[in-house]
Amino acid sequence: MPTPSLAALPIRRLTLRDLTACADLSEDRGWPREEHKWGFLLTAGKGYGIDDPDGGLVAACVVTEYGSWERAELGAIGMVLVAERHARRGVGRRLMRHVVATMGTTPLTLHATPYGRPLYEELGFKVTGRAEMVVGNFIPGGPEYGVATRTATAEDLPSILRLDEEVFGVDRTPLVTRLPAFADQLRVAEDGGRIIGYTAAWPNMDTHVVGPLIARDTETAKALIASLAARTDRPLRTDIDVRHEELLAWAKARGLASVAFNAVMTYGITDLPGDWTRRFAPLTVAAG
Repeated sequence: MPTPSLAALPIRRLTLRDLTACADLSEDRGWPREEHKWGFLLTAGKGYGIDDPDGGLVAACVVTEYGSWERAELGAIGMVLVAERHARRGVGRRLMRHVVATMGTTPLTLHATPYGRPLYEELGFKVTGRAEMVVGNFIPGGPEYGVATRTATAEDLPSILRLDEEVFGVDRTPLVTRLPAFADQLRVAEDGGRIIGYTAAWPNMDTHVVGPLIARDTETAKALIASLAARTDRPLRTDIDVRHEELLAWAKARGLASVAFNAVMTYGITDLPGDWTRRFAPLTVAAG
């Protein structure tokens, strides 16, 4: 039988059963396999993919929805990948059009690499910001931060959820409640018994990714990062909003080096909701 054309191959929902195929697709494009992250995204979000008749996936992406149980108020698109053997044949465009249509009137956001940005602009996404990825072995030292941090407990979860919704602008309960199982560390910063920030460090290949990072101010963000670094031997990696210039300069002085920039893009809204001054880094760029 003749092989069906790419345009005729159906787009379907992905599940955890597709985890290995998604990791294979990442590897095919020269990305790390990131199975831990794929597993998280496929359970916290909705995966979409196109099966290759010869095995594996032609393309995949994940949408993480935020908002009330009745209605999504924001969707974050990530992990948009097309197999190298099918690249530059319109597959990514078709998959993205499907996702945008499926989300209807729900505003969307994504972090775009320079390679992917032209496609997203063609689809109507607008650049609203920029994030800088920094990676490296954290060098301790410098002045004390004057902010108390500690390991988060189950009793902290309601306060973390309230703070996260206030800063992010929409409810992210399905994502945040998965953090204790997903991350190796979950820490909070306190002032007078009140939680003023929180962060996590989750394993990704040979690094610990710092995110989300939500904090009252830059000093609190520094204290949270330093507290994570003191409890791991792995290099740290995080994606910091470039408007947080002081935190970026501090991170680079502490041994983290700039490795990439991503454009933060939106569709259906002119800017992201919430308070960017307290939103320092996402859990992962794939989830907004």
